[in-house]
Amino acid sequence: MPTPGFTLFDTAIGRCALVWGERGLLRVHLPEAREADTRARIRRDFADAEELPPPPDVRQAVDAVAALLRGEASDLSQVRLDMEALPAFHRRVYDVARTIPSGATLTYGEIASRLETRGAARAVGQALGRNPFPLIVPCHRVLAAGGRAGGFSAPGGLTTKFRLLAIEGAAAGPAPGLFDGDGTLGFDPNAAVAHLRAADPGLARVMDAIGPFRMPLDRTPSVFLALAEAIVYQQLTGKAAATIFARVRALFPRAQQGPTPEQILRASDDRLRGAGLSRQKLLSLRDLARRAVDGQLPTLADVQAMDDEAIVERLTEVRGIGRWTVEMLLIFRLGRPDVLPVDDYGIRKGFATAFRKRTIPDAKTVAKHGARWKPYRTVASWYLWRAADA
Repeated sequence: MPTPGFTLFDTAIGRCALVWGERGLLRVHLPEAREADTRARIRRDFADAEELPPPPDVRQAVDAVAALLRGEASDLSQVRLDMEALPAFHRRVYDVARTIPSGATLTYGEIASRLETRGAARAVGQALGRNPFPLIVPCHRVLAAGGRAGGFSAPGGLTTKFRLLAIEGAAAGPAPGLFDGDGTLGFDPNAAVAHLRAADPGLARVMDAIGPFRMPLDRTPSVFLALAEAIVYQQLTGKAAATIFARVRALFPRAQQGPTPEQILRASDDRLRGAGLSRQKLLSLRDLARRAVDGQLPTLADVQAMDDEAIVERLTEVRGIGRWTVEMLLIFRLGRPDVLPVDDYGIRKGFATAFRKRTIPDAKTVAKHGARWKPYRTVASWYLWRAADA
């Protein structure tokens, strides 16, 4: 069989990629945080794939995808797809999904009905969660009952899904307020769990023992408050930190959501130290507040457009904020799907427990093994923490 080819190309939402074989497209990749991540994913799935100039039919697909993402009329229904290796039910689902025109939507239940398979809405969702041809098979146009978003397993999760629908002018339920601090995951947990089970049988055994993925997200009205709380919690037990942070908040009774940067800067050292803050934490809080007032601290709206590494780089400029603290923000506040805090002792302890290691592995070992969990390393991290607790 001829070697698969692939090409990367620019679109209005970033660098996409197509992989093709002699019978048609094998894979469509939406933009990753970095182009290197896209190439690595292609190499993982198609080890012998070569980066080549696209043949005429693939070139037409590239142009059609780029046009669609510019908001232009674009017909992708004639693009050839190689679905020979896919389950028969998935192929039927994808054939129906390809009939949904730009600007329109169907529900999982409606697709099941068109397949004359009643009660199969969940199976339809699972098939679309494993869709290897996003955009060509427009799974972003399929919603849950009542116009709710449902899931989306491509990079960016629901944020990407709503962006695609907005480009096409389609209506869906209200977008998840990830960056309004409403505690909503930015990805489909069912798709994440299914991916991890398929990618790592060893982790799958741990997942079976622990049970369903139930990671709650903390609500936060601002990056400033989330980091202020993180600074207070550093190197303290949860109970002691909660007490001190409550005292800090009590210093500003009219600030319902918590102290503002301006209030922290105006408060005297004695007043803040009296709430239980150490000298180092006081200096960190003041640096954080100063950066927020000066516009150097990104807002929740700003981080929506930033990838994980850019957020880490920006926030670790704050005194007292390290990579681990930002990773906790990415996971438990922003609901980012692909974060693996390899320097966290609980993660490494959970890895040793899950994979029956005699000693606690180093960060490099966990990172290397964890590459197979992309793009859902956050979910894997949660299970490793639970394994460590157990």
